[in-house]
Amino acid sequence: MDIDLARTFLEIVRTGSFVAAAERLHVTQTTITARVQNLEQQLDCRLFVRNRAGARLTVDGEVFVPYATQLVQTWEAARRDLPLPRGFGDVLNVGGEVSLCNPLILDWVIRLRQRMPSHAIRAEVGEAGHVQKLLRAGVLDVALLYRPEYWSGMQVELVLEEKLIQVRSTRSAEPYLYNDWGPEFRERHDAALPDKARAALTTNLPPLALQYILQCGGSGYFRTRVVQAHLDSGALERVELAPEFTCPTYLAYSRDKDSPALRQAIELLKEVVAEGIDWRLGGEML
Repeated sequence: MDIDLARTFLEIVRTGSFVAAAERLHVTQTTITARVQNLEQQLDCRLFVRNRAGARLTVDGEVFVPYATQLVQTWEAARRDLPLPRGFGDVLNVGGEVSLCNPLILDWVIRLRQRMPSHAIRAEVGEAGHVQKLLRAGVLDVALLYRPEYWSGMQVELVLEEKLIQVRSTRSAEPYLYNDWGPEFRERHDAALPDKARAALTTNLPPLALQYILQCGGSGYFRTRVVQAHLDSGALERVELAPEFTCPTYLAYSRDKDSPALRQAIELLKEVVAEGIDWRLGGEML
C-alpha cells in the first residue's frame, strides 16, 4: 500500500475533513478524495462518512486507525534508519521508558558502543505505551519496561527488582508528590494510602519530582537506589511506617528478533547491572 494513503487517512482523522486535510498536505481536494477511494477499494470497506460538518469515521475506519498509525511510524523509522551509517555492518535499536534512561539505558548504550563497534546503536526513550508500540511494530529490537504487555512470541526477562519507598525532605514534608509508576502502583498506592490518592502535584517523570522535593521540599515515592545518596547526605529521610511497593524492571523483545547480536546486547546489559550502577544519576534532570 502507498504510504501516502495511510498519511492522508490519518490527516483526515486529525483535521476532521477532506478540505482541511488537503490544505495541510498541500494537495487538491480531488487528490484527497481519490486517495481515500483507493484505500477503501484496497481494504474493501468504507472508512469515512462525509457530511456538511466534515468527515466522520465509520466503525471500520476506527479499527483502521492504529494500523495506519503503525504503518506510518514503521515507514518513518525505516527512512530514519536507512541507509546504515558508513563503516557499520548492522544496527541495534534499543529503547525504554523515560525514567530508566539515566543511568541504566545510558550505561547500557555506552557498553554497547564499547563492545559492539561494528553495530550502529539507536536508542529511543518515551512513555510506556509509545515504547510498547515501537517494540511490537518491530521498530525496536529490545526495550526496558516496568510493565511489559505480553503478546504471542514475546520474550520477557527480569532485569532488576527494586523497592519504591516514601521519602521526604528534611526541611518540609509538604506537598506530597504523586509519581505515576503505572496502573498497578496506583491501585496499590490508593488502597494503602487513600488520603494521598488525590495529590496536589502529580508527575510521570520521577527525576522532576525528586528535584522539586530537593529544592522546594515535599515527599513522594522513589526507587531506593536513586534516593539512597540523598538519604545518606541527610537531604532526605524515609517516612516511618509508610508502605513499600515493588518496582521490577523487565527486558522485552520479540523472539523473531533473536540473534547473536541481540544475545550479546542482553549479556552486556546484565554485565552493567551486575557491576553496579551509579543510581544517583537517576535523580538528575534528563
